[in-house]
Amino acid sequence: MGSFFSSVTNGTILTVTLQKPAQHNVLNPDEMGELKDHFLEMSKVEGLLAVVLTGEGKSFCAGANLGELGDYNFSENPLENLTDAIENFPAPVICKLNGGVYGGGTDLALACDFRVGCASMKCFIPPAKIGIHYHPAGMARAVSRLGLGPAKRLFLALETMNGQELKNVGFLDYLVEESDLDQFVADLAQKMSELAPLSLRGMKATFNDIARQSYNDQAAREAQLKCLQSADFEEGRKAMDEKRPPRFKGK
Repeated sequence: MGSFFSSVTNGTILTVTLQKPAQHNVLNPDEMGELKDHFLEMSKVEGLLAVVLTGEGKSFCAGANLGELGDYNFSENPLENLTDAIENFPAPVICKLNGGVYGGGTDLALACDFRVGCASMKCFIPPAKIGIHYHPAGMARAVSRLGLGPAKRLFLALETMNGQELKNVGFLDYLVEESDLDQFVADLAQKMSELAPLSLRGMKATFNDIARQSYNDQAAREAQLKCLQSADFEEGRKAMDEKRPPRFKGK
């Protein structure tokens, strides 16, 4: 594991923390590749039911190291590969925005299923200010999550948005007090981990396909049938009848 991030599993919840606070958690191509490989590796671990992605310091992530853009192989963009690995992670991924999010860091956040932040945080996307074109997959993701108008405000008008503005445009799913951030995210991750894994994974994949305009009806119906034929469905109905919390096993 690289020195620029930590990865800790607490029962069924995985927490990945970017650890370059002095550099605002900026990532170079090799680091993006290493982090992508870690997400792909952890996606195969049975029993992981929720993920929290966060950072150390005043910023969540400032995106790509601009000094190393010349080293990018844009036919296999490392930022795109990383965000795809996060978006396609089987379990729900929660982005705990411990601070500001800039440039490509916004794509890491938007690739997560939920984003939680505070009013004091800032978001700024600077490609037009430095003469580069943001990677198209990230632009498509921004439009899918935020809509065309807010995306253009960030990318073309170069607006700097605070937490409340980010909540208003749909970037943040939850806006909380800074003192409540850790507990709120811990509670949300715990809630995710107590729900039926097959249901969450199937519906997450279907929602992502819909958002990418690549909806696969057959795959969605197969996921639906898998849930209906699962032991978890039987457990869910039994728990409801017995008025107790269900004990799902992902089978």
